This record gives sequence, C-alpha cells and structure tokens, in this order.
Amino acid sequence: MRLYLLALNPTDSVTEGFLPAAARLGLDVTVLTDQPDAHRSAHPDVEILPCDVRDFRAVVSRISTHHRPDAVFTNSDHLQTQAALAAAYFGLPGKDWRATLRCKDKAEMRRRLAAAGVDTVWSAELTEPAALDAPYPCVVKPREGVASEDVVLVDGPEELATRTKEILDRRPGAVLVVEEYLPGELFTLETLGDGQVRHVLGGFHTELSPPPYFIEERLTFVPAHPEPVVAQVLAQLDALGVGFGACHTEFVVHEGRARIIEVNYRAIGDQCDLLLARLLRIPLFEHILRTHLGEPLPADLGARRDGAARLEYPCADRAGTLVAAPAATDLDIDGVHLTYRPLRAVGERHELYMTNRDYLGVLRATGTDQGTVDRVTAGFLAERQWEIQP
Repeated sequence: MRLYLLALNPTDSVTEGFLPAAARLGLDVTVLTDQPDAHRSAHPDVEILPCDVRDFRAVVSRISTHHRPDAVFTNSDHLQTQAALAAAYFGLPGKDWRATLRCKDKAEMRRRLAAAGVDTVWSAELTEPAALDAPYPCVVKPREGVASEDVVLVDGPEELATRTKEILDRRPGAVLVVEEYLPGELFTLETLGDGQVRHVLGGFHTELSPPPYFIEERLTFVPAHPEPVVAQVLAQLDALGVGFGACHTEFVVHEGRARIIEVNYRAIGDQCDLLLARLLRIPLFEHILRTHLGEPLPADLGARRDGAARLEYPCADRAGTLVAAPAATDLDIDGVHLTYRPLRAVGERHELYMTNRDYLGVLRATGTDQGTVDRVTAGFLAERQWEIQP
C-alpha cells in the first residue's frame, strides 16, 4: 500500500514517529516536499519527490503522475487543507477540508464557534497597522500562525499600532488577528478519531513565559481533565467539524468555563507526541496512519492510565552563540525515564526570537509518580548548563 506523506522541513514526529510506524505497517512511503534535499539527508532510504506542497493542485498532479495512492497524510500545521483536498480528490479517507481550514484560519475559527453558539470572542482582522477600539488587553497573532510566532499581548491602542507594524514589517502581506485576552489556566486536549469513534488521550497543563509573549516553557501531563471541561471542549470541536485523525487543542479554563485558544488539527508536536506514545504504551503513530487508510479505531485503545510525565524546554535568554550545552542523553533515575535531545547545535548563532524558536533542547520525563517525575526533572536541569556568548 502506498502512503503519500506531505512535509515541509524534517521533524521529529516524522523521523521518529510516522516513518517508523509506516515501516512497521508495511507501507511504501513517498514523501512530497518543497525541501527535498533536507529530507534526503534525514531519510536516505525513503522515496522523496519535490513538490510545491502548499498548493493542493501541485500535490494532486504529483500523485497522479506517480503511483496510485492508498492514503495521503501530513502532520504539518501548514499542509492539513492541502492533504485533505488531495485525499478527497482521490476518494481516500481524510479530514474534511472545511474543518482543516477552520482550524488553520484563526479568524474563521472564531466566526464558526460564534455562529454555532458555543463561544463568542471579540476579534478583528488587520492587514495594516491600526489602533482599534477593542477590549484591552488584546492578543495579536498571525491568522495562520504557529508556535507562538509573533503572538503578543497588547495593553492599548498605541501599543497595538506599534506591535502590528512590527509584525507586518516582518510578514509583508500577512493578515493579523486581534482578539480579546482569555484569562485562565492553559491546557491541551489530545484526541484521536476515525470519524465514528473519538478517543480522548489526556492532555497537558502548559506553563508559559511571562507576558507579553506566550512561549511554552513546561508541560505536565494531565491523564484526565474534569468531565465538564472535556465536554465543553469537545462541543467546540464538533462545531468546527473536527473528529478524524489526531487533533491537538489548546484551551483555557476560567471559573469552570473552557474556551479554545487554537486548534492544531494534527498530533501534538515538540516531541510531546513521542512522549505520549511511550507514556500511554500504545502504537499511537500506527493508529493515526490506520485512520487515513480507512481502518476503524478499536473501541478501547488499551492506553495505560497510571502514567506521569513532564516536558521542559530550556530556552535562550539572549541573542548569541551557543558555546556549551548538554549532549543527547537517555537516563533512568528512580523509576523515571529521561530523554534529552538538543534542538540547537553548539556553535550556532541565533537572535532572540521570543518564540518557540528560542528552545535550546527538550527534556521528556515519564514515570508513575508526578512528584518523583518533577524532582528528577528539576535535578537533571540543575546539573546542566547552557552557555550563550554574545
């Protein structure tokens, strides 16, 4: 069976998750990408074809002139609609392209939720700097943005005009969304569905950097959110048409009310998906691929429910060259399994981005007792140094 995997730059999810899972399922994989050289270096044994994957018409043409497809899949935020349209064109299982568009376009997501009567958030779209009459504080972000890139909290009209000018100077032609700030604790909900059955895999409690930025610095696994909270989030996902394959939803809870911040209609990234597969002890990546092959999910995934986990992202606090940092490490301490992977090589120079691009590495910790996981994680980080010189 032939799986077409759409990708931009190589990611850990593809390299350590989906490609090994496809091999275990006995699938023939063809990667379509606009960065073929990078993928050939990362995956020398996989068929790589150059393609303008941001254009669904180019994707359809590339597949039509190659082998017959049995599945079209992507875990990229930017390519969900293209993959959905290509799957629909070839009559294959896939996500509803309208749902992928609603999730990717943050302004359309707000309109859809409001029209369905499940949540109304004040929001506006901007294509040029402006000082709006808005309910401050507000959050400014690119309409199709990801990974906290150019997401910032503003306190008034003058700051809004300044910040929007800065972002649009970096992103000519972009559309920005300005929306009211939603207070509360930030969480995620991880789901997996086949269009009929939907499993809730748990979620995370996310700790952010101080305002005005929104860098995700630490995530702690939540095996089960309160049932009323889950019901509210699932109702909002239903209004968006989300229910097929993997979905990563970010939401806040304030005084018992759950309100979606954004929906990433794919598996959670930044190595959280790798942690989930280990923690739950399920073939997560195989399950995701099987849904795109038209196979139903089991009624019970058999997921382990006694796990505890934490992810830490050491971040750069200044621009400069990384001159010292820990190497990749796997350790078992007091029943806790630690996996540390560098995300920035020693010798690399970077600016300070105030986004997830400031990550120096990622530490994944899994065990059965949250207190022990937290203690071992804190000890690992305290014993290691990341040094940046101007």
